[in-house]
Amino acid sequence: MKLVKSLLLGSAAGLIAVGGAQAADLPVKAKAVEYVKICSLYGAGFYYIPGTDTCIKLGGYVRADMVAGGANDYGFNNSQSTANGGSNNRLTNYYYTRARMDLNVDTRTATEYGVVRTYADMIFSYDTSQVTGSSPATFNGTNPGLGLYHAFIQFAGFTMGRTVSIFDAPWNSYPAGGPDTIPGGSNHVTGINQFAYTADFGQGITGSLALESPDTQSNGAGNLWNVNGFVASSAVSGAGAIVTTSAATNAGNALVQGQYGVNAWGGTRSPDIVGAVRVDQAWGLAQISVAAHDLHPGYYGTTEPTGHPSDKWGWAVQGSLSIKNIPTGAGDSINLQAVYTDGDTRQNFQVLFPQQFSMYSGSGVGAYQSLGFAGLADGVFGAGTGIDTVKTWGVRGGYTHNWSPYWASAIYGGYAQLKYGDTGKALICANFVAAYGAATATCNPDFNFGVIGVNTVWTPVKNLAFTADLSWSRLDQKYSGTIAIPAISAFAKPAATYELKDQNSLTLLLRAQRTF
Repeated sequence: MKLVKSLLLGSAAGLIAVGGAQAADLPVKAKAVEYVKICSLYGAGFYYIPGTDTCIKLGGYVRADMVAGGANDYGFNNSQSTANGGSNNRLTNYYYTRARMDLNVDTRTATEYGVVRTYADMIFSYDTSQVTGSSPATFNGTNPGLGLYHAFIQFAGFTMGRTVSIFDAPWNSYPAGGPDTIPGGSNHVTGINQFAYTADFGQGITGSLALESPDTQSNGAGNLWNVNGFVASSAVSGAGAIVTTSAATNAGNALVQGQYGVNAWGGTRSPDIVGAVRVDQAWGLAQISVAAHDLHPGYYGTTEPTGHPSDKWGWAVQGSLSIKNIPTGAGDSINLQAVYTDGDTRQNFQVLFPQQFSMYSGSGVGAYQSLGFAGLADGVFGAGTGIDTVKTWGVRGGYTHNWSPYWASAIYGGYAQLKYGDTGKALICANFVAAYGAATATCNPDFNFGVIGVNTVWTPVKNLAFTADLSWSRLDQKYSGTIAIPAISAFAKPAATYELKDQNSLTLLLRAQRTF
């Protein structure tokens, strides 16, 4: 036993000695890893960027959509140069699908001047291609689709970059969900470049002033029609021939697709000037917005000596109201807005509403089919005239009811009217009569458009939602009678007599979305 004990003690001593020698050869202990720390200054989800005093939050969603009916996005059935949803024949796309990922990055840093914030929101989409032509068939679809909806810096009350317009209501054009084509107010959900300042007066009262840049039709600039020389003699092609430099014309028959002239904007001169006052408190929200919009045209003809109209300022005013926690249930809300525009049509028929479109259905007077079409514009001019601005008004609203923490339903609607001025209407109708005659039809490019719909959202677990949304849209156009039009090959429509008639559309959206 003594021998075994002596051997064990000796072995332990040897190991300690060896271990001490090896320890003496080890390098200096490494610095402790700096783990990511939670930043509680700006709410849940923020973390400090290691080694800095800047907090960052990542968020977004993954979405899968299936739309029955409509054209491109969730809207109404209509045909344009890039969509064939309104022809109502074998070329019409009965459905389309979309997969989308949205990623947003929010950073904030506390400074002696206040918080410096940056925010960016990027979308990545893949849409199924759609037929847009015939013989041979052509397909429309940009895949993958990329977008930058927000990219701005905020500092000391200033917002610099791209985000929604301060003219918009907080719900944009979705008072209780619904399609992208609800009229009755502005919508810049895809962003608009701007330089803005917001003053906070306390008690939830703020005032904002911005210079915004609607330099393309996709973010707020409407058509500015030059109708000079748009229609040639009817002897050229039966009932009439369209002469235009626009590549958007289909088979030369632009008028009955809602294109009333050449889009004749000049170069940029002035940004839109926009202001808003908002009260945002526990009971809800109220906001008044105003906007001034410079109409800067090009030339009457194709060269400088032809001359040009003078610039003219359009304008718009909008009121928005949201009432929260109404007696029907916790979390229930009503959102309402109304707008009037004069030369700033996109603040009513908003940026996701088509600029010009056509719709077909059956006829009740013995014509081949019926046809409805509409064209939007900020103004119209012809040879030697000034700009005649287009006037519109609209309303929009929605009510959302929460049945339980897992189920919610909503009803929504919008209605808007567009009217051309006397000069603009006379210029458009002169071309209409030259193309189609006046014996069997009455020309009036004014129109009304309405949308009503319902939806239900099921949220089985937090941040996972399944939506079914059904909407009905109606074009109340003011043309009447019948016209004989040349063939429109893109829509497979033959040369025939068509009845000018109001049109309807029914569309359904099914959506699954996981927000993170």
